[in-house]
Amino acid sequence: MQTAPPILFDRSRLRKRAARAESSFAQHDFLWHEAAARAEESLSFIARDFPRILAFGAHAFTPPQGSTLIHAAFAPPGMAPHVMVDEECLPFAPDSFDAVLCLLNLQWVNDVPGALAQFYRALKPDGLFIAMVLGGETLRELRSSFAATESARSGGVSPRVSPFMDVRDGGALLQRAGFALPVADSELLDVSYPNVFALMDDIRGCGQSNMLQQQAQHFTPRGFFMDAAKHYAEAYGDAESRIPATVEFITLTGWKPAANQQQPAKRGSGKLSLKDVLSPH
Repeated sequence: MQTAPPILFDRSRLRKRAARAESSFAQHDFLWHEAAARAEESLSFIARDFPRILAFGAHAFTPPQGSTLIHAAFAPPGMAPHVMVDEECLPFAPDSFDAVLCLLNLQWVNDVPGALAQFYRALKPDGLFIAMVLGGETLRELRSSFAATESARSGGVSPRVSPFMDVRDGGALLQRAGFALPVADSELLDVSYPNVFALMDDIRGCGQSNMLQQQAQHFTPRGFFMDAAKHYAEAYGDAESRIPATVEFITLTGWKPAANQQQPAKRGSGKLSLKDVLSPH
């Protein structure tokens, strides 16, 4: 008997916050532009056409010439999508797309394995899947400062920053969904802010504040955030009195298997011995 995945994120809250942030989103969407640029670069290195592309979070994405883009979203950031779609319940027929892109939308999906399985099903054989996901190092300074402040004030810690994916889990999830040639890469971005309140304004401005179902049920006094700002600046601030915010970008890529697809070499089939390479001459 298959058990339902745990409900970590409040997706109705996600929609409400996306709607609230609609007017300000364009002033805070630099991460979506970064994700779109990486997806465009990945596609440019592949010598083949992608006639039909399904993309989530694609308002900053420019498809390759000759491709038809279906822009989908559950909680649309920026411009309205072509279709409103729940990543956890795709309405598309099997073998519908040559590529599926997920640009910074998977962090609020409760059933990531189930969503990946549906993306896999929607791809044509030899179709490409690319996801840009926020990794576990994202906002590590903010998470640490909140935890230290709350522990000092009350002796306990409540979840104030959502958890993000570990890069080691990314490749395993792709394999579990059936993707061939799975790859998971990680890259750290350092973003600079004048203070923690500017950072939090950026997070709220793009509708991405904490979506966890389980949150602190009491009102948070402003003094808490003043203490957290002080801790953040003292622990991480630079000589110019600015604070860094780490963002980890995880890039997941995989292909739907096909008969004519390139296959990885079998273990032990190499012609060159590592011992020979490393031996002094």
